[in-house]
Amino acid sequence: MEKNNWFRTYSYIWTGQFISLLSSSAVNFSIMIWLSLTHKSAEVLAFAAIAGLLPQAIIGPFAGVYIDRWDRKKVMIFADGFIALCTLGMTFVLKSDGTNMFLIYLLMACRSIGSAFHSPAMQAIAPLLVPEDKLLRVSGINQMLQSVSSIAGPALGTLAISYFPISSVLYLDVIGAAVAITSLLFVTIPHLSRSDVKPSIAAVLDDLKQGMHAIYHNKGLKMLFLYAMVATFCIMPVAIMFPLLTIGHYSGGKWEMSIIEIIWGIGMLVGGSFLGLAKVSLSKVVLVNSMHIVLGITFALSGWFPSTWFVPFVIMTGLGGVSMSIFSASFMTIIQEQVPVEMLGRVFSLYFSIAILPSMIGLLFTGFIADVIGVATAFIIAGLIVVLVGLLSFFNASIMSLGHTEK
Repeated sequence: MEKNNWFRTYSYIWTGQFISLLSSSAVNFSIMIWLSLTHKSAEVLAFAAIAGLLPQAIIGPFAGVYIDRWDRKKVMIFADGFIALCTLGMTFVLKSDGTNMFLIYLLMACRSIGSAFHSPAMQAIAPLLVPEDKLLRVSGINQMLQSVSSIAGPALGTLAISYFPISSVLYLDVIGAAVAITSLLFVTIPHLSRSDVKPSIAAVLDDLKQGMHAIYHNKGLKMLFLYAMVATFCIMPVAIMFPLLTIGHYSGGKWEMSIIEIIWGIGMLVGGSFLGLAKVSLSKVVLVNSMHIVLGITFALSGWFPSTWFVPFVIMTGLGGVSMSIFSASFMTIIQEQVPVEMLGRVFSLYFSIAILPSMIGLLFTGFIADVIGVATAFIIAGLIVVLVGLLSFFNASIMSLGHTEK
């Protein structure tokens, strides 16, 4: 497979995806501000998170089967278009008097269905275009783009919602999707053709089974998935409570919330830049395990600091962004290296589902956690568990051997 012009091709993709990420980041943060300040409820934030994640987790494995069968470029185009259409629907709902939260959750769930196709397809195109020795660097650059959007997005979102109603702010996401779709029209992405383009239900289930086998029969990958699932179970409930920690424990407002989001994005930019620009010789498995430990420490300290220590909280948030960026890029690269390219759509979809589904249980109890345990205490407990996950990973021989296993 020719991969000589991969950088030029990826430049078009990166340009479109960056605009889309920036607009989505601005819109998502605007929605978070609107929900936090309008309802001031951990349960509302939790239900919004569940609506945005659960459909993706449920249909993800089946979406992955079709991603591996269909043209991945077309999958990304149609998924972007569907997400934009759902966002457009939300603008009309939010314009009406007495906002119907059920419709908001429903449209967020529909957006999640689009993401179930778009995110794995985006990850699965890299090995089709990029030489294997450049995959970690590409993952690092992807993290850089996400980071820059995480920095500029909240600032843009805060500015937008300060001057415009939430219904108007949502149009940014529609514009971003249009740019992303246009950029994809100018690139050629190899298509792994299949003879059974219209598979039967049995064929779909067989493909899904093959994807599960790709994980199950690779003991190191299986254990890596298990540890990531435990960490995500702890991370998700507290992650959506960052706004509540900021406005509750640290007595902040919308600008303080935006500072936290921007600093997180700066941290992710630093982590992505490190992987994208430097030649990293350290094992990717070591990076994954170490970043679990660092992320857990930042969570625990953020909850432990006194309410007057907003600046140290900001510093910990930035360090958490660095660790999350390096973890994500390293983890994705391990999967890309360990799994045959024709099965990546299924495996990435399975990973997203395996990681997200258990965390839904934690999200359902977010209101209870915030009211009974306390937001700050929840950060401490979750952080310590994630640290333990990272430490135990170093003592798991099958995980540590991943870097020496060829696909």
